[in-house]
Amino acid sequence: MSARIIDGKAIAANVRKDVRQRIDARISQGKHQPGLAVVLVGSDPASEIYVHNKRQACEEAGLLSRAYDLAATTTQEQLLALIDELNTDPAIDGILVQLPLPEPLDANTVIERIHPDKDVDGFHPQNIGWLALRMPRLRPCTPRGIITLLDSTDEPYYGRVAVVVGASNHVGRPMMLELLLAGATVTCCHRFTRDLEVQVGRAEILVVAAGKPGLVAGEWVREGATVIDVGIHRTESGLTGDVGFAAAAKKAAWITPVPGGVGPMTVATLLQNTLQAAEL
Repeated sequence: MSARIIDGKAIAANVRKDVRQRIDARISQGKHQPGLAVVLVGSDPASEIYVHNKRQACEEAGLLSRAYDLAATTTQEQLLALIDELNTDPAIDGILVQLPLPEPLDANTVIERIHPDKDVDGFHPQNIGWLALRMPRLRPCTPRGIITLLDSTDEPYYGRVAVVVGASNHVGRPMMLELLLAGATVTCCHRFTRDLEVQVGRAEILVVAAGKPGLVAGEWVREGATVIDVGIHRTESGLTGDVGFAAAAKKAAWITPVPGGVGPMTVATLLQNTLQAAEL
């Protein structure tokens, strides 16, 4: 078997086109232009690249994009004061604070300060709670984007065995909730999981978000599985994911590439969430 590629770039382009059309329609009806505030603290090179890409995507989609670039010496009180200001700004529908934050800033406190209806990252405890209660509002971008990728295959969810490798608050845990909501039977693996190879081999839907290059050997993958690789790592041989791609592609029915799989969908979903926030 040779896996079919789930083309995240192409799917994300369609999502962004749809968002642009819906925003243009809003404006033509006299409604306000959705606005996103992107807050960057410090000068981490990787974060700067991510923020640049997000701001560019916003402008291309017709969103109002405001940039707030703060010094690494910004205090917790100063950052929270900015969030309070943005929470009450009628021109801003979504607030995104780029993570990770420099020490000693506390990310959880910052996330909880963002109004849930402006939490376009979907990280606020209220939004995670709504997802857990099967009443999703603003959903975490990467898991929601992965569901869009899975939907593109037209493969069913109901009753299928889904395995999520990685239990982070931003990807693994909400991904498990998304798959439960879709009707899959879900197992979440983490650092204390025994016999990871056995768990991976059960998966008809496999989502790997462990942050460790090559953690999941491609040979472990079940025949005919759908494989979503969230990881992206720069190595001497180039960019690679959490899954051994070459071997996995010989066994899977569908697989995401790295790069060009999940990454583009995360940004596209941010645009969807910002538009959704404007419509709340």
